[in-house]
Amino acid sequence: MITKFWLPISVILIIILIWELSATFFAIPDWILPAPTVIFAEAVSSWPNYQHHIFATIHLTIYGFVLGLMIGLIIAITLHLIPRLREALYPLLIMSQNIPIIVLAPLLVIWFGFGITPKLLIIILVCFFPIAVATIDGLKQTNPELIHYMKMAGATKKQIFIKLELPHALPSIFSGLKISATYSVMGAVISEWLGANQGIGVYMTLASSSFRTDRVFVAILFIMILCLLFFGIIIGLEKMLIKWRKDGNE
Repeated sequence: MITKFWLPISVILIIILIWELSATFFAIPDWILPAPTVIFAEAVSSWPNYQHHIFATIHLTIYGFVLGLMIGLIIAITLHLIPRLREALYPLLIMSQNIPIIVLAPLLVIWFGFGITPKLLIIILVCFFPIAVATIDGLKQTNPELIHYMKMAGATKKQIFIKLELPHALPSIFSGLKISATYSVMGAVISEWLGANQGIGVYMTLASSSFRTDRVFVAILFIMILCLLFFGIIIGLEKMLIKWRKDGNE
């Protein structure tokens, strides 16, 4: 496991080293580009001041991601089971992603106010699409010969879906979940720019307006950490379920 990640870790360390040496050698002001050591020192010393922002973003991200997951799966399963509906609505599903979230966000505030509803809607909008598309594709790729065999054995449409199509689509579903897991953090930060009173997005806005570039980088650092954390959780769940599925087939 360690040997698998040594190369990207080495590249990251080299970039940090070059960054540190360049900031020191060229005497770049901290308000333009702080050195990694300055950012790390600020992250440690100011932890009591921004920890509640991080926890607020985590809670918002989890709620939005779960709702986006549920909506994405419901849409995908519905469109898969009703082909006519899929033909009618799938193009609209694609078109929904052509609207920039940053443009749609002010409209959500106008319609739903400054509460949690528009923030959750933004996260749902960025999360449900990868899940829905990946699930639809996974369900469609089920081996038709296996479907024909189950029909000959007298299996109902429900049994075919639960015992064959859905397990077969798990790898595709988890591919969509990985994308949505990282998008959910981004969506949460964007939603916090709308007028929230806490969250990493709020912390980043306050730091930027006061020219505390080191704090902006601290916010970026924790956004990256949260994305990797959620991505890792999805990978762990995938290994557990796919392993269970393989063991069950043996």
